[in-house]
Amino acid sequence: MSFTDKAKNKVEQMSGAAKERIGDMTDNERMRAEGATEQSEARARQAGEDMKAAGRNAKDAFNR
Repeated sequence: MSFTDKAKNKVEQMSGAAKERIGDMTDNERMRAEGATEQSEARARQAGEDMKAAGRNAKDAFNR
């Protein structure tokens, strides 16, 4: 996973957190839900990338 992908995931996660907080402050349920969804999607993408990296590392360990 490239640095750019990690940065994009982090930015989306932070954006979602901001939306969720703004939704809380303005009592806007839709914005709160969008923020929570964005955060969840960014975390899931990051977890998937981490799993791919772990698989590559395990494969490399067996090939040595």
